[in-house]
Amino acid sequence: MAEEKKKKRVGIVGFGNLGQYLYEAVKAHEDYEIAFVWNRTLDNLKGKIPANFVLEDLGQFASRNPDVIAEVAHPSISAQYGPLFLEKADYMVGSPTALAEQHVEDRLRQAASHHGLYIPAGALWGGGDIQKMADRGTLKGLKITMTKHPDHFRLASPLKEKNASVTDKAITLYDGPVRGLCPLAPHNVNTMAAGAIAAHNLGFDKVKGCLVSDPSLTEWHHVEVEVIGPGDHEAGKAFSVNTLRKNPAKPGAVTGSATSVSFLSSLLRAHDMGPGVHLC
Repeated sequence: MAEEKKKKRVGIVGFGNLGQYLYEAVKAHEDYEIAFVWNRTLDNLKGKIPANFVLEDLGQFASRNPDVIAEVAHPSISAQYGPLFLEKADYMVGSPTALAEQHVEDRLRQAASHHGLYIPAGALWGGGDIQKMADRGTLKGLKITMTKHPDHFRLASPLKEKNASVTDKAITLYDGPVRGLCPLAPHNVNTMAAGAIAAHNLGFDKVKGCLVSDPSLTEWHHVEVEVIGPGDHEAGKAFSVNTLRKNPAKPGAVTGSATSVSFLSSLLRAHDMGPGVHLC
């Protein structure tokens, strides 16, 4: 008799729209099962999931024996628990803006010596190719421009006030290093953070991020990725790639309609790549 295949146990940290989607998808998948679900507000779990799946104290995560932990809550989770997660399981960081804090990135990279630290590609088209160029040292520049309707942003000051002033014309809210943007828009620029991690020879300080608020873009999120490679840039003979990703988005949505499916695909890839940092 063939031995029954062991299901991978998934811990879900966060139970907003994305966490709920992942919970239902994992529960229905033949190769995966729920290890636990944690949410900062426990009342939000009542009546939605069985009590045996609820983890009240995130510090007790190891008692549920997860194979992979998926964070879809807040960047602060990685700072507080990321290294602990990596001692026991693979860890998928759904809020990679956390790594814009240099000490958080350093601790997580160091902790990923026994299990894998996985970064979802999200809306970053061509992330694997960017990472390959970074590995070879041929990546010379990367700029990611995200354009959304003003209502689709969740921002901190001073970008919050600048976005509130948008009326009938598009306004550039920020154009500069991704490291400086992440704490101002932690819920909106995870794609940029993923790009900075993939482009590890450039990092958060040299990867550029541009955030544009466009009142005409009511049903879409646009993500443009500009990659610069080797060559003679002054003579116009350098390698370059430009892509524009158009993601449908409901009015007022922080994340586009394709985000949930993309995160699930990343989660299903977040295993068996060994220690280290992996784009998934």
